[in-house]
Amino acid sequence: MSQTFTPSEVELLAKTVEALSAYMGKPVLAEIDVTEEGYEWIAFGTPLEVGKDVDAETVIMQMGGPSARLIGASALMEDFNQSVYECEFLWGIQIGEPPLHFTRIDYQGDEVDWSEDLVMLLPFGLDDVDMIADMETQDINDDYGDFDDDDLDEESPAPEQGTYLGKKVWH
Repeated sequence: MSQTFTPSEVELLAKTVEALSAYMGKPVLAEIDVTEEGYEWIAFGTPLEVGKDVDAETVIMQMGGPSARLIGASALMEDFNQSVYECEFLWGIQIGEPPLHFTRIDYQGDEVDWSEDLVMLLPFGLDDVDMIADMETQDINDDYGDFDDDDLDEESPAPEQGTYLGKKVWH
């Protein structure tokens, strides 16, 4: 086994960054670096807001800068590639020796999970084949009927007092 992430693993990690950014509603940075032992690892973090108090237990790390190996959409932004940011460390994954090839590191820096399969340590199920199959199944099972919003009568009368509309009674 290699001590570096494969191109497909890097792609999967980049998708994880995008999903985390969307889920959290703020930018998430992901930086790949090398340990003293020569193993690659990836850290996920969010830039700290200027002037915001930080919890004493928060692990702070510097991310970004010209020599950083950032992945995901934030890696394409010039600002993240030029500046170094103080970030709250969210979690990370380190490559190690078989049989437990990957180790997940929690927000406090502790090793908490191990797996031979990177997907098992990610917070979202991002296996493309499964995701596409799930989306196709959902499309097949969804019956939207023949609804056409042009058929709505714009001048329909307001409900009368006490008329039951779904879960509420309007008065």
